[in-house]
Amino acid sequence: MEAKDTRTTPVCLTVAGLDPSGGAGVAADIKTFSAFGCYAASAVTSITFQNTQGVYGAEHQSPESVRQQLVPIFDDFDVAAVKTGMLPTKEIIEVIAEVLSERNAVRIVVDPVVRSTSGFDLIDDAALENMIRTLLPMALIVTPNLLEAERIAGHPIRSESDFTDAARIMLDFGANSVLIKGGHFESNAAPEKAIDRLFNEKGMRRFENEFIQTTSTHGTGCTLSAAICANLALGLSVEESVSRSKEYVTEAIAGSQGLGKGNSPVDHWAGVKIRGER
Repeated sequence: MEAKDTRTTPVCLTVAGLDPSGGAGVAADIKTFSAFGCYAASAVTSITFQNTQGVYGAEHQSPESVRQQLVPIFDDFDVAAVKTGMLPTKEIIEVIAEVLSERNAVRIVVDPVVRSTSGFDLIDDAALENMIRTLLPMALIVTPNLLEAERIAGHPIRSESDFTDAARIMLDFGANSVLIKGGHFESNAAPEKAIDRLFNEKGMRRFENEFIQTTSTHGTGCTLSAAICANLALGLSVEESVSRSKEYVTEAIAGSQGLGKGNSPVDHWAGVKIRGER
């Protein structure tokens, strides 16, 4: 009889919206967690109506429904890391913050999803204000893109000093680290590098990876934050998690199969295939 493998698989929890087309939200997070060898648990905050061409609407869950999803997960599993995505209402955010606080959740990644690539607003001002007040102080890392960082900070980002000012505002709100994704205004030409900037008590660090000119970008923000969550659950530092996750997303974009008629989803298993693990 073979001995039982006693190694513990880290459990990662995503609390986000459902993209029925599978490229973003909870579906993307589950694939990403699994690609890094973590066990994926999930709670759905909203059922969106979307595909690779756009977001056409959403049916939000009730706060109590979200609570009833979360509580059994924490009752049953030792959750190693949590990632939040689309949190559409003030009331849902309040419930999530309460449960995470009650259960002493650690390694929280807050991806402040504000608007879809197609321009659909996914959160209102009251909800965003509540996210800033309740979840940012709990976050090990916050991962806004450029537009999300501008909305949270309340000012445009047009220079390196603007990046620093925006990050400082989020750090002052209580976030431990801030990763501002994007920002290719340095040149009018097509960017050669995909640049993200990480800010924390150590200062600022730029992460530069190959910029791939493509429309296969559906769900890249969700995928990056989920990858960071998985790597934190595996015991890596914030800096190591960001670096490894950036490489993963680059491989996933490059490996996209061009599915759908719009912005194709990435291949969440591309890096695994490259390494011959699948």
